[in-house]
Amino acid sequence: MASHPHSGDPVFDLHVGGKMETVSTVALTGPDELSLAYTPGVARVCEAIAADPSMTQHYTWVPNVVAIVSDGTAVLGLGDIGPAAAMPVMEGKAVLFKQFGGVDAVPICLDTTDVEEIIETVVRLAPSFGGINLEDISAPRCFEIEARLKERLDIPVFHDDQHGTAVVALAALTNALRLTGRDAATARVVIQGAGAAGVAVARILLEAGVRDIAVLDRQGVLNSERHDLTAVKAALARDTADVFGRRGTLADVMAGADVYIGVSGGQVPEEIVASMAPESIIFGLANPTPEVHPDLAHKYARVVATGRSDFPNQINNVLAFPGIFRGAFDVHATAITEGMKVAAATALAALVGDALSEDLIIPSPFDPRVPGAVREAVAAAARADGVARR
Repeated sequence: MASHPHSGDPVFDLHVGGKMETVSTVALTGPDELSLAYTPGVARVCEAIAADPSMTQHYTWVPNVVAIVSDGTAVLGLGDIGPAAAMPVMEGKAVLFKQFGGVDAVPICLDTTDVEEIIETVVRLAPSFGGINLEDISAPRCFEIEARLKERLDIPVFHDDQHGTAVVALAALTNALRLTGRDAATARVVIQGAGAAGVAVARILLEAGVRDIAVLDRQGVLNSERHDLTAVKAALARDTADVFGRRGTLADVMAGADVYIGVSGGQVPEEIVASMAPESIIFGLANPTPEVHPDLAHKYARVVATGRSDFPNQINNVLAFPGIFRGAFDVHATAITEGMKVAAATALAALVGDALSEDLIIPSPFDPRVPGAVREAVAAAARADGVARR
């Protein structure tokens, strides 16, 4: 291997030259193939598409390719490191799309953090893609960017940091509730963190029938008595803590809570963990340091999950996004609906089946059944929700 500035480091060695390339699906062995794949033959396909733009679905790669769009403002746990430094993560995402969903993806890192510029850029790029995966864009801008792109585009737009996390968290929680004999409608849930993931997890849990949720940011529980909330947080407060009058600090709402979901990166003191209900459920999803370390969590909780691959029950977005896009593409969906996301979570939870245990509430990312199960559930839900075009 050619030398490079970090030669000998296996991580850097793996990244030499990047992690992906484009590969032709047709052979160009002579003039006959060249005349079919390019001029003059290609002109006939262009004319057919000009006469009927839906022909792109048959004669280009567009319906099978995702744009992975980032501005580099919320990359992993590294924060705002910019578009150039974000590229290795976006390349990695593209490799995951291909490996786990058979979906081609192109990483696009934008040199702007302006909401209007990002929206306009993606709208102009959209004819080249069958779907848009927004990635590592900081809150609260990510909410507006996603919402407005969904309004303007007739292809799936999916912010993975929100919805991928939410789908997998719901799947794991579904099985954790089953294992501990709880019901979604009566379980008390605390979500620490009101950024992209926290808001989306709260929303999908509401969709799935959870009623008693307290979401916290750094200032405490989101409720309508607070006057420092963004529009997104204010709307969430009305649907969560306001319903049961939850308010105050983490300590106030954790006492007697059944479920803790951390998507904040803060650390929860042991006395607060100890105040939860017996046989509690703790998901500490911050990487690389969970909000509650599994060793501490297991002292008080029956079911523990993290975002890490070196502990059981990893909440990993790769379980969701490849199959979600594959299923959406299979039926040429115009959008990814709440119903499609819940269907993906239900399918993931069901794969665990009779193997359900404290250390197995969610399938492994390497379980070969995962992409197909998610794909089929999402395609069926797209048809049921009326967003499928075939």
